[in-house]
Amino acid sequence: MTKSEIRDSEIRALAERVRKRAYRKYLTSMRLVKIRSFSDREIRFDFPVTALVGPNGAGKTTILGAAGLIYEKVKPRRFFVKSGAYDDSMKGWRVEYDLVDSSQKPGSTLSRTASYLRAKWNRDAVKRDVVIIGIARTLPASERNDLYRFARNDFSAAGEVSFDPPVIDAVQRILGKDADNYLKVAADKAGRSQIFALRDAGQPDGSYSEFHFGAGEASIIRIVSKVEDAADDSLILIEEIENGLHPVATRRLVEYLIDVARRKSCQIIFTTHSNDALAPLPTDAVWSSYKGRLTQGKLDVAALRTLTGQIDAQLAVFTEDRFDEMFADVTLRSYAQRKSLDRSSIKIHALGGAAPARDHTRFHNGNPTRTFPAVCMLDGDKSLEDGYEPRAVTHVRGGIEQAGVDIVFAPGSSDPEQHVFETIFSNLEKGNLVGKLTLALQLDTPMQSRVRESITERASTNRDPHLIFAQIGEDLDFLSESVVQRAFVTTWAYAFADEVDAIWDPVRSLIPAVANDV
Repeated sequence: MTKSEIRDSEIRALAERVRKRAYRKYLTSMRLVKIRSFSDREIRFDFPVTALVGPNGAGKTTILGAAGLIYEKVKPRRFFVKSGAYDDSMKGWRVEYDLVDSSQKPGSTLSRTASYLRAKWNRDAVKRDVVIIGIARTLPASERNDLYRFARNDFSAAGEVSFDPPVIDAVQRILGKDADNYLKVAADKAGRSQIFALRDAGQPDGSYSEFHFGAGEASIIRIVSKVEDAADDSLILIEEIENGLHPVATRRLVEYLIDVARRKSCQIIFTTHSNDALAPLPTDAVWSSYKGRLTQGKLDVAALRTLTGQIDAQLAVFTEDRFDEMFADVTLRSYAQRKSLDRSSIKIHALGGAAPARDHTRFHNGNPTRTFPAVCMLDGDKSLEDGYEPRAVTHVRGGIEQAGVDIVFAPGSSDPEQHVFETIFSNLEKGNLVGKLTLALQLDTPMQSRVRESITERASTNRDPHLIFAQIGEDLDFLSESVVQRAFVTTWAYAFADEVDAIWDPVRSLIPAVANDV
């Protein structure tokens, strides 16, 4: 995935501004006391751009609506309509808020409540501009009843307006194409009904209206124009941000919203099913929702499908980060091959930290409707910390109860990167390890001496184990870091099988055996 163009320093500065409550208006947290599937759940907005991920029906839109509910300009029925006696469950709904408001002392927060009692909402509503951008923005123009007057042969525009430079610049960056000639075309002088169009001044026959736009093209223009029209300090709520967009455009759109948060002091909350929408955000800016639970931290969408049982698996393994995900994959392949176990039935996902991996694993295993167990593999240093003691896990497969633990640990007392490197370095001349590593690096045999030299030099000069494989790749004609990482782990896993066994033996019974051919 392409690296975000938002600098880490910008991310840190925005997060620090939230921490200091340095806003005129800002929603800092909500407690969902009771609303739809949520009961006594809290969500914090630690970054001014927040992503809500989760499967359909998991409550993402509920959270989005609850965020806007405490502000005067949002009508409750926009998200929470009551249909007579069929919605009696709304009685007793309650959401509690902590927010920053310019009426309060700088740095302090204001507490407010919205509750549904009897037949209506009761709100301690606060003044703030709120912009809601729903999924209707991606509806094709030909299917929108409000645009029928534009679809006549005798249509004549009441006026044309070019977009302002900030809109043009943002659309160009997101779509990767010239946006100077986009127009807003009005059907009446008041501008109540509008449609987009593109006019090429050099080629009159090349002009076309929104009826012939791509869904993503119209969606981007609509989002950007509404965001730029929004007042500073606004709350902006966006449903399904990636709808109709190419993955690259989705990432660029979120990067644009981060910039909006910086220059306009706006707060943006959006729902998504896209990993590309999460890529530019820090982990604290992402919340996952499923089965009435809210969890902070980046959660790969594929991992979320595993957690919710939407995939065919026999075992799920959650790890701290991408390196650990690869480490678990390689070591499990080695282990399964030697023990005649079925690696293909195991799904492995990185969850962005030890605590999220542990918590998601335990939540999954505690779900009585689960169809397969989960374990998490953590770095070796976590085995010494309180709260990371392995717990027993049982699962019935084929009528037989299988038992294991919910946490296993990578070897060593620090990062697995460091342990793998140091073990190979210490045994480089044993068992032709340097030759096997050279082949794993996809290099010719004569390159063994350069591989040896690079490893020896980096062993004495490296200060950060997380960078050592990238440094070795630079030494070896700029091999990619991922190739070097996998080569080292693969060489280590097959040379030191006893260490691999120590990782996975505690959960061996949870790993299905290879099916015998009949």
